[in-house]
Amino acid sequence: MKDNRYSLRALALLLGYPDAELRSHLPELLLAIDKEGAIPVARRAELHSLAVELMRLDPMEVEARYVETFDRGRATSLHMFEHIHGDSRERGPAMVDLVQTYEKAGLMMAPDELPDHLCVVLEFASTQPPKLATEFLGEMAHILTAVFSALVQRGSPYAAPVAAVLELCGQRVQAVSIVADEAMDDVWQEPEAFDGCSTKGQSKPGEAQPIHFVRKTAAPLNAAHTDPTSAASVFAKGPKAQEAQAQGARI
Repeated sequence: MKDNRYSLRALALLLGYPDAELRSHLPELLLAIDKEGAIPVARRAELHSLAVELMRLDPMEVEARYVETFDRGRATSLHMFEHIHGDSRERGPAMVDLVQTYEKAGLMMAPDELPDHLCVVLEFASTQPPKLATEFLGEMAHILTAVFSALVQRGSPYAAPVAAVLELCGQRVQAVSIVADEAMDDVWQEPEAFDGCSTKGQSKPGEAQPIHFVRKTAAPLNAAHTDPTSAASVFAKGPKAQEAQAQGARI
């Protein structure tokens, strides 16, 4: 199996916050990707276009676009567990499980890093033998496909590096139907005092408060793992990812 560790490491950096230091290293990253040749030529051209845009635009605009793309909605979040567990209690144990997997492989996390961020996931995969790295990333292909589709829907050039990750782990690149994110202002808005409605968890005085029963859909977590490929099962498909994969149409 062809070695792709430099491409994985370069993609991890390309998907990182585009500060001045990262932008200064873009030519080196592209050179490493081209030299290794693990990513298809057409996709490499898209990565070059992304790099050109990052270097051409005003730095403040580049950074603002990055924040708007990845930090202003769940559909394009680079935190993999966001697409499976959301804010549920299962997310914490899944994080611990993944950290333990990294530590067993000799990768220690920095205090300010979260293990499910795609850049960290790719950095870890780049340290593994090609076969294990491919299998590990393949376990989260349904999440990557959903993120890729949301980026395509927004017309973001960052769809290219996510598509490249899918190709490196032997997956087809497919665009699928994505439900639009609820506006962030609506997500964080607090209901008005004494004027809420039952759908927001509040009832007007004198009205009965309905009880809603919600079926639990999150996949159960496995116990401790002995290798990276079995650890990847913590990326079990969530409901949205399953629906996205089922509706896939190859592009």
